Amino acid sequence: MLSDGYKVCLLPLLAWTQNDVTWYDYYTAGGRTSGLIPASKDGFLLNEKPFHIISGSVHYFRIHPAQWRDRLRKLRATGANTVDTYMPWNLHEPRRGEYDFSEGQNDFSAFLNVTAFVEMAREEDLFVILRPGPYICSEWDFGGLPSWLLRDPEMKVRTSYPGFIEVADSYLTEVFRRVVNLQFQKGDGPIIAIQVENEYGAFGVRDEPGDTQYLIHLRDKMIELGATEMFFTSDTPTKNADFGAVPGELQTANFQNNADAEFDALDILQPDKPYMVAEFWSGWFYEAKLLFFQQFDHWGQGYHGGSTIEDFSYTLERIFTRNSSVNFYMFIGGTSFGFMNGANQLPVFPFYAADISSYDYDAPLTEAGDYTEKYYAAKDLIARFSRIPNIYMPAMPTESIKTVYPEIQTTEHLTLEDLLLQLPSNKVIQSDNLLAMEDLPINNDNGQSYGYILYRNTATLTSGTHTIQTIGHVRDLAVFMLDQQRLTSDWKNDAQLNDFGYWPLPNRTFDFNADKGDASYVVDLLVENMARNNFGPPSYFYQKRGLPEGPVLLDNEEVVGWTIFPLEFTSAWVRSLNNWNNSPAPPSTVNCPTLTKATLSISTEPTDTFITTTGWGDGSRGVVFVNGFNIGRFSGIGPTKTLYIPAPLLSRGDNTRDWLKKQQQLEKSQLNLFLLADSGLVLVRARDDDHVHRPTRFRYTTPAVVLS
Repeated sequence: MLSDGYKVCLLPLLAWTQNDVTWYDYYTAGGRTSGLIPASKDGFLLNEKPFHIISGSVHYFRIHPAQWRDRLRKLRATGANTVDTYMPWNLHEPRRGEYDFSEGQNDFSAFLNVTAFVEMAREEDLFVILRPGPYICSEWDFGGLPSWLLRDPEMKVRTSYPGFIEVADSYLTEVFRRVVNLQFQKGDGPIIAIQVENEYGAFGVRDEPGDTQYLIHLRDKMIELGATEMFFTSDTPTKNADFGAVPGELQTANFQNNADAEFDALDILQPDKPYMVAEFWSGWFYEAKLLFFQQFDHWGQGYHGGSTIEDFSYTLERIFTRNSSVNFYMFIGGTSFGFMNGANQLPVFPFYAADISSYDYDAPLTEAGDYTEKYYAAKDLIARFSRIPNIYMPAMPTESIKTVYPEIQTTEHLTLEDLLLQLPSNKVIQSDNLLAMEDLPINNDNGQSYGYILYRNTATLTSGTHTIQTIGHVRDLAVFMLDQQRLTSDWKNDAQLNDFGYWPLPNRTFDFNADKGDASYVVDLLVENMARNNFGPPSYFYQKRGLPEGPVLLDNEEVVGWTIFPLEFTSAWVRSLNNWNNSPAPPSTVNCPTLTKATLSISTEPTDTFITTTGWGDGSRGVVFVNGFNIGRFSGIGPTKTLYIPAPLLSRGDNTRDWLKKQQQLEKSQLNLFLLADSGLVLVRARDDDHVHRPTRFRYTTPAVVLS
């Protein structure tokens, strides 16, 4: 078997022997004299040759880097010539002034070598559309904005507010330090287009107008930093017209259907420019995106959002019939690993909905990179409307193997109290008043970005019934405990959303009994940050989490004097945990959030697999770690019942089981689950059937790793 490097080197030779040429051969023959130009209604020119963009969105930060090449090759095998990617500011600058483009020691560092991704796209005969932000939406926490921005009480994100411009400029400076020489007109780079901001027309709406000068500033800043390629903006023209446009730059369209109406709107806005669909929504999204978000995958939703193969094919055909270029958003969705899923504020009850961790998206490739009907439909339509003959067409790569591993048992656990004892002392905060996650004086004064936050007070109570009240809204889901015993119930149905501990309604109350009589009690509120909003007008971007809006009242008296524990669940901290209790769960008399551990032994080369959450209890909720890496959230309320585990996260070898100290050459793969629910893990059995080896979508996929 030849290495990937040899395959890449042989690609032009294979093309030549078949009397075909690669995209790069065709568009760079004779040297490079100009970049991508929106020449006329007839289309684009690339290096003075007609160019029809056939692109797919592939987010490097949602796919394990060991799988990048496979996904890029599958895109190229459709006949595509370009790959499109966002860049998430919140991962690349997790703390102000600390940048990570793979050189850091953060949870996602290994995913962040955007330079390597862009160079790999070039090796796979794909040009690149770069969308660096600073805002990206993308159903990603806070639309890719770093949470530390919220520490500034005057912050106005996505505007000319000086405090925002200063840090956005610094971030873009670091981006272009790494990508400036990867542009088409700089050496042999593949980047042919750069987006200015993202869907800004949907930000300035109604009585909250946008800031065009901000967009112009971003464009000019990128030029100052060395940008030479075509700029563009993207919006839905029938809804947002040119509200998000930059004067003189190409406007493109985002939509799922009604292609002709969007093109007609573009004709009015820019009659002499070519059509480009920057986001052809291949699965998620409802046409009235701002209204109800029916087609997103949110927790508590009973189905997988998407579009039919008939609607997908019809709209794509209309796009090509109108002589438009296109970018499939998404070509493959991948996974919003960790706590990075986004959320939507809504104009109607329940006013907020958090996305699931799977970003399967109902795209042409599944979350695990498998082919779908949409893939074949896209490939056929691209071939039918092909404009340039004799372009080399690579074979479709084979799908990855999926393995049904043996059922495994949970063997050890740590209670919430055990976890709190292992927090570094400088992370435990004493405060008279409640503090939001973002306002905590931790992480070099950058606050807490993700995870959970525990607010603790010691109260003297008399025997009998008492009432606790949270003033304002909970952000986003709270568990109330008394003396480390959980008293509030699991989330099992929508009717509970009116109750204490849930986000929709402010000033909720909860009655409880002080059963041990007149005594001192430990009062705990554990709050989960389910995700910050990623889309909408300026008022939707005040996104502090925890208990940011008001005090807590106990029997109508404000509680003061809090101990605050930020539970960030970073990979390094999870791997460092020790003193595990040698039983699968606490005694039945203990009802509290728990971290449990199971071990999966693998004697052969690991493969892709899925872990089922079925049987963990209707109200179970939490996150799953594989060898310390957070693969995502689970919730018994659905819609997802499995979590995808990419093969590179699993390990085999001959070392002893000191996995908490080492990542390499593990003998056994460790799986940890943080459970908010009081229901224990129950026996679940996997079936070794065809759905495991050729999964369609996560909700139909039989899981391959089972905990009991």
